[in-house]
Amino acid sequence: MDSTKAEAARPLSPHIQIYRPMLSMMMSIVHRITGAALYVGTLLLVVWLVAAASGPSAFATAQDIYGSWPGQIVLFGYTWALIHHALGGVRHLVWDTGHGFEPEERELGYRISLVGAIVLTVLLWIVGYVLGGSAG
Repeated sequence: MDSTKAEAARPLSPHIQIYRPMLSMMMSIVHRITGAALYVGTLLLVVWLVAAASGPSAFATAQDIYGSWPGQIVLFGYTWALIHHALGGVRHLVWDTGHGFEPEERELGYRISLVGAIVLTVLLWIVGYVLGGSAG
């Protein structure tokens, strides 16, 4: 049998282009991205801790960088990624108990973790600014 004819007769797997983006698909992708971003963001924490241990001059430099508006944007994104990834983990923990698998429950879980991550990030930063003052 000719191998090209056999390959052509095989059904092709559906490609991602035929799928309509769904919240579950997007949340899965974002969960993976935030997990990778947390590796990079944790390096920022290590740099800050090393600067604190290195002395006042190094710590002041790190504070200036992290306190600048680009630094604040990066830290805000890191905060959101951390909270979003954690809430996704809680959602998976609920699934591990055997709950939340119905379509309506899954969709609600996705929405709660998405909105919850945004709300908790904003609240955390508001509390941080109220209690700690501005970075500048």
